[in-house]
Amino acid sequence: MKTPQRGYWCECWTEDLTGEWPPALLASFDAYSAPQADRWVAVVLRTISPALDADASDAAWEWLYEGRIETRRALLRAEPCTVSVTHARTRVTWTIRPVLFLPLAYRQGVELPKCAHVFKPHGTY
Repeated sequence: MKTPQRGYWCECWTEDLTGEWPPALLASFDAYSAPQADRWVAVVLRTISPALDADASDAAWEWLYEGRIETRRALLRAEPCTVSVTHARTRVTWTIRPVLFLPLAYRQGVELPKCAHVFKPHGTY
């Protein structure tokens, strides 16, 4: 079995600021380096910035030009980081946390373990 590997667990959450809806996890990503982790946030911010209102777009570009450097430094110190932008009544938050990824048995193998054939999925609710 391989040893655990250091990396970063990244998530993107949305929050309805009116309180009508609970926070929702939109995406998650496992990064294996600090540059890969902050690049994930940077690519998304560059992609969505044209659709954001002026204040949110300014906040996005401020992080891209200045905050990203501090985020990278914090990640290299193994500190968790958060990046948020608020557009209209929605806050989008990216979190990046240092983690140890544990290897899984049979993860790369061609054959599934015997217990996989015993599994019976539950009905949808």
